[in-house]
Amino acid sequence: MTVSAKLQNKLQQKVVLLDGGWGTEFQKLGLPVGAHPDLWCIENPDAVATVAQSYVEAGSDVILTDTFGSSRFVLEKHGLADKVAEINKRGAEISLEAAANAKARDVVVFASVGPTGVMLALGAVQESEIYDAYLEQMTALREGGIEAVVLETSSDPQEAVQGVKAAKALGLFVAVSAVFDSGRNKDRTMMGATPEAFIKAVESAGADVVGSNCGRGIESFAPICKRMRDATKLPLWMKGNAGLPQTANGATTYDQTPQAFADGALALLDEGATFIGGCCGTTPGFIAELRRRIDERA
Repeated sequence: MTVSAKLQNKLQQKVVLLDGGWGTEFQKLGLPVGAHPDLWCIENPDAVATVAQSYVEAGSDVILTDTFGSSRFVLEKHGLADKVAEINKRGAEISLEAAANAKARDVVVFASVGPTGVMLALGAVQESEIYDAYLEQMTALREGGIEAVVLETSSDPQEAVQGVKAAKALGLFVAVSAVFDSGRNKDRTMMGATPEAFIKAVESAGADVVGSNCGRGIESFAPICKRMRDATKLPLWMKGNAGLPQTANGATTYDQTPQAFADGALALLDEGATFIGGCCGTTPGFIAELRRRIDERA
């Protein structure tokens, strides 16, 4: 079955289980503090494959790639601008290989594409430069076999629109997921966009799925999910954190249990979410618990 056919099958499901956090899993495997995790796609591919496979085994219907920070703008900051094509192509291949190993269900890979890290509002770059950077990254992902991408942890709708346009130019299915943790009511992105404004911008550009990830614990996602459901008929993608972070001795931890996280994630289904999973602080154990609870509801 082709990836496109698998994806269409997933969209017919009432619930599509996403994966969980990757960064903390890499740290468990020895990723040094401050190191760029995406470089492991070419320097430690076995570790990346281990994380991807762990989410397949936990029961995810969709897994991501280790390419969140692999646009030219981000890689330049790490002295890796010449590695855009290599990292993205290899990252795609690793997750697709893990997905192909799934036995109990078809697993689809969405390539993770994060913000460029440059701000259009400051005038330092033009929209065309953002578009070109996304197009370059997604071209490499496409060459690696990717047919779907998620522009995640977005804050600027103008930037996200350029990502959507680049994805569509390559014939890719595209989800856009923003962080709403700013403003008096914690319902705006860092750039001040409301859920309604963000959706209007990216849906007009051609987004296939919209949603929210990161920024807040899963228990805080229901109001945002409801507002997004009221603003669009597109499928909704929700990946909350494992509660609030705790910092001790320079390390960030999350103390929410998989059971409590699953309670919060499942509540989002009642608000209209289709894709649910975890972001910071969640592990394969969280996803396995969520898989069990979803299957019990079926």
